[in-house]
Amino acid sequence: MRPTLHLLLPVAAITLALASLHAPAQDSRLPDIGSSAGGVLGPAQQREYGRMMLAQLRHYGYVLEDPLVDGWLRSLGSRLASASDDPEQSFTFFMLNDREVNAFATVGGYIGTNAGLVLTAQSEDEVAAVLAHEIAHVTQEHVLRSVERAQKDSVPILLAMLGAIALASQSDSRSGDNAAMAAVAGAQGLMVQRQIDYTRSNESEADRIGIRTLDRGGYDPDAMAAMFERMQALLRTNQGGARERAPDYLKTHPVTATRISEAKQRAEKLAEGKVRVTTATTTPEGGRIENVQRIDRSLLGAPGSPWSSENPLLPSSLRLPGDALAQGGSGHFGWARERLRVLSAITPDAAIREYERTRSGSGEFSDAQAYGLALARLLDGQGAAAAAELKPLLARHPGDVWVSLALAQAEARAGQLAAADARFEALVDRMPGNRAVTLTYAGVLGERNTAEAGRRAQAILRPLAASSGDDPVFQRTFARASEIAGDTARAGEAWAEAAYLSGRPEQALVQLNTLRKRDDLDYYARARIDARIAAITPTVLELKRQGIRDEDLHRR
Repeated sequence: MRPTLHLLLPVAAITLALASLHAPAQDSRLPDIGSSAGGVLGPAQQREYGRMMLAQLRHYGYVLEDPLVDGWLRSLGSRLASASDDPEQSFTFFMLNDREVNAFATVGGYIGTNAGLVLTAQSEDEVAAVLAHEIAHVTQEHVLRSVERAQKDSVPILLAMLGAIALASQSDSRSGDNAAMAAVAGAQGLMVQRQIDYTRSNESEADRIGIRTLDRGGYDPDAMAAMFERMQALLRTNQGGARERAPDYLKTHPVTATRISEAKQRAEKLAEGKVRVTTATTTPEGGRIENVQRIDRSLLGAPGSPWSSENPLLPSSLRLPGDALAQGGSGHFGWARERLRVLSAITPDAAIREYERTRSGSGEFSDAQAYGLALARLLDGQGAAAAAELKPLLARHPGDVWVSLALAQAEARAGQLAAADARFEALVDRMPGNRAVTLTYAGVLGERNTAEAGRRAQAILRPLAASSGDDPVFQRTFARASEIAGDTARAGEAWAEAAYLSGRPEQALVQLNTLRKRDDLDYYARARIDARIAAITPTVLELKRQGIRDEDLHRR
């Protein structure tokens, strides 16, 4: 059974608790906005604790790791981060495999988004509104201040939460999950109340800064109020309206009529005397409509203005009002949302039934929904049926990478290997170094279990190696490719790295020490392995000192 993410807040709180337990007061280069929060953790420590939290979420299977979704989310987040009040702040954006509406930010600029948030939104702008709000919590040091406030309560809360998460991770039933939630509730009560009270005192600031970031990033600032209204409607339609049944996001980010009204007023103020300029661009990956910025309306027709319709530097496809209010998304929101609908379903068959109910109810199907249904069939082992549905979709969206990759996978699963390889190779040639293309193709090659396929997978993966040291999907894919190619030493290193990145440092250390005993290692391989053993050992020793051990290793 797929683990639920109702434990998301406890995991985030554990990160904060760990930080307050082990971080001595020190000087910080982060700006101090009227508090001592900047001295709680330095930038390097913040990144380390954020990395620890992400590794633990991966360890318990809470992270939805999909190259296409990851690329879309990171692109969206990076666009907002570069438009924030602190564009030099490092951020890591990741998706969580849960349909509950939620998002959160924690130390080090780590921002998690539930699949359910994307499924609830009706545009990329609305997703961006929530992310801009969470980015503001980081840039305004709200997260660091939460660490500071939590210090004196951290020890008992940490111990109770660790026990609750261990209980939940070992349970494979709904009743077990309820028991874990009961355990969490008692341990989390004080921490959550403090988070709620503290968040309320900063929500207005995060909204104000966030909506400005949203506008700077080229998204529609009206989307913030629209998303708040959508969440409020979701709360009203909840059974009984009980707080315990409210989406997790609303427990820490209460939506009120005042908050919605203020968001609308801020959006109106940003729009005063300005118009949003929109460009429509056609690329090999498909069409894209993007908001560039809001500009003074008086500049549109002014001679010599950079926005004059006669300016030769502007793209010929530039559209001025009436198209000026088009949404500012990447053009991939529909594909991303339906892909998440399939990947977050309990099983592919459940996703198929969900689409069939939708089609029977409305009678109409968007291209994005058709893509989602075909993807569900693909994951359900119906490769030929998926390919048949994807071909006409690709004809309507020529060159689109989301549809092209799904069709290539479907052809491979249907036994049409020549057609699949030709499609994949064309994508690799057209988009060299693209993470989604490379990992998807290498994954399909890995399914063939032949040395030739393994060597080809290694070849296309190697250009990504230098930038993929912290990417567990890459490490697992490269490990499989090396394994079937007969390069067992490289495979062992990659499997160990994947274990480490997925919150299993003790398992990684055991694998590396076993690998080091081989007689066929060359000098360079032995040096790499020795370096990783030296780097991982202190982490494992510290975890053992705290009494935290790898349950799988010690169960044997």
